Amino acid sequence: MTENIDLLIEHGTVITVDAQRRVIEDGAVAIKADRIVAVGSTAELRARYTAAKTINAHRKAVLPGLIDSHAHAGHGMLRTMGAGDPGAWMDACAVIYTSASDEQFWRAESAMTSLERLKAGVTTGVSLFGGGDSIMRVDDPKYAKAHCDAVARAGTRSVVAVGPTRPGGPKRYVDWASEPPSSRDIDAATMLDVCKTIIDDNHGRADGRLNIAVTLAVFAPMHEPDHVQLREEFQRQARDYFSLAKERGLTFTQDGHRTGTLALAHSELGLLGPSSFMSHSIDLSDQDIAVTRETNTRIVHNPSAIMSIRGRCPVPELIDAGVVVAIGSDGSAPDRGYDMFRHMSQCMHYQRRHFRDAGVLPHGKVLEMVTIDAAKALSMDHDIGSLEVGKKADIILVDLFKPHMMPLNMPVYRVTCFANAADVSTTIVNGRILMEDRQVLSVNENEILEEVNVAAERMLDRSGLRHLTESPARLWGVSHY
Repeated sequence: MTENIDLLIEHGTVITVDAQRRVIEDGAVAIKADRIVAVGSTAELRARYTAAKTINAHRKAVLPGLIDSHAHAGHGMLRTMGAGDPGAWMDACAVIYTSASDEQFWRAESAMTSLERLKAGVTTGVSLFGGGDSIMRVDDPKYAKAHCDAVARAGTRSVVAVGPTRPGGPKRYVDWASEPPSSRDIDAATMLDVCKTIIDDNHGRADGRLNIAVTLAVFAPMHEPDHVQLREEFQRQARDYFSLAKERGLTFTQDGHRTGTLALAHSELGLLGPSSFMSHSIDLSDQDIAVTRETNTRIVHNPSAIMSIRGRCPVPELIDAGVVVAIGSDGSAPDRGYDMFRHMSQCMHYQRRHFRDAGVLPHGKVLEMVTIDAAKALSMDHDIGSLEVGKKADIILVDLFKPHMMPLNMPVYRVTCFANAADVSTTIVNGRILMEDRQVLSVNENEILEEVNVAAERMLDRSGLRHLTESPARLWGVSHY
């Protein structure tokens, strides 16, 4: 007697990333509803189960869905703006996020991001709701709702981090719902109320695929002199928002840690702990690493980010100290995307160049950093990050039968060294097939792309920043912009 299941993936090279790190040739994964019910050989699972649908994964790697542990909502609309001038791009974020974005902007950008991720095999992604030095859209919960609605439709899994705009940041926000548009100053109490509403309305939505985290700007008086005068506001935000995260059982994240700021976040603000995952974390001191280890705080390395040009996240040192380290994309702007294969490769070469040692960061470790270690960083390893019985069926298939992936041996190395987003053939989240054989099933790809263009043009008109899309004078023939 066989058991009825919904989906059987068979004849694949199953890279489980389970506790034994099994790689099963001619392997199979059985799925019932949204959970994995068995992982083993094709012969074994065929004898045990009768599936409503079967996917033949011959000459494909079967992996847990990839996890992007740090990115930003909104950034997809600002790709390469102000090319060659990161300061102009940061300033554009502040203008657009507060004064030139409407619900369509946030919905279209989220739909595009979700589409890009699912086509790249990224089944779970973190998105801070804003960015550009912590400029958050927190004047009205409708913008975050528009973002979350698009994620829910796409079928991916997301952690949306909400929090206040940084102390000393812009307080004037423009609402384009009326003609002419209205504007108002947003105070601290309103920002907190908006964040609470976003949490109430969206945390746990879409069968648990949508979760809300809390975020705050990094307090860095040793690097940013104006933070000294803003100390009390940073302290107040820490009290208000970290207590909110604890009360609601939410994770906590920050964007932009560097030398000394983790130690300060622990000693002065009390923000470290096992539910905190801190991003960038460049040029850390011995004290930073020590408090991170002692508090079981998790670190997200963004190897392709501008901040990783300015300093190095000490990934091997953190791993050797017993700290969980994940990889993030840092979003799709100004000059990168959601291809986590690219970021795995960048991570390896970046750290190896620093140490001048090709033996740094084994390929299996970097794959862990976008699967099981990333799941641990997000406090989600009980549900995702590996192919194991009882876990959510977040699974991708990667085509190994391509010239750049041959020969058909050493599959872990093929995935980490040579694969790219376009090699993902099938993406499954919560047991639902979102893409099969590169055909997106959950949303209409062309409709999303058309809406993105409309929203982007409207944003450029409203912001007065169209000139930032023009090629700079020193684009060609010189060594520096």
